[in-house]
Amino acid sequence: MHNEKYRKGLAIRTQVLGEDYVQRSLENADEFTQPLQELVTEYCWGHVWDRKGLSLQERSMINLAMISALNRPHELKLHIRGALRNGLSREQIREILLQVGIYCGIPAAIDSFRVAREAFAEADAETDS
Repeated sequence: MHNEKYRKGLAIRTQVLGEDYVQRSLENADEFTQPLQELVTEYCWGHVWDRKGLSLQERSMINLAMISALNRPHELKLHIRGALRNGLSREQIREILLQVGIYCGIPAAIDSFRVAREAFAEADAETDS
């Protein structure tokens, strides 16, 4: 039913965001939100994240900066967890968020650091269990 870009996008989305999150997103989709889930999976993950020009780590770095600048805390937490899965260190994430403070404003950095600490605590709790 789904095309190759959707299938590749689903694999990358799952790799970066985690199987639990992706499954929950797809299972919770209803008639209204299903088209959005399909669009995100195919277009964002299948067409863009699957391109060879940047590594998954580099794409995560860009996403952290942009999502911080856009003040989207829920998406930021999700992508911080994804950045950790993609191999970024907490120090690299800190440096990205410091740069956000310079170019997007200190309030954006303060909120982003708060969200990062929450994401790190959740990642640590999963590792400990």
